Amino acid sequence: MPIFEYKCNKCGSKFELLRSASDDSGIICPNCGAGDIVKIFSAFASSSSGVSNSYCRSSSGFT
Repeated sequence: MPIFEYKCNKCGSKFELLRSASDDSGIICPNCGAGDIVKIFSAFASSSSGVSNSYCRSSSGFT
């Protein structure tokens, strides 16, 4: 299950929840208890064991 980031419209608190992508019901703010919550987009990080990133390599003949 993915982790989603939410923001409370009442107190402005941001928090994360581990939940199904289709389940946005019953979310309450852990700071103030309000139910006026919006899902916000957040950045994510990933890692790989590659030598370099593909955008750093020289062109491979495509024009």
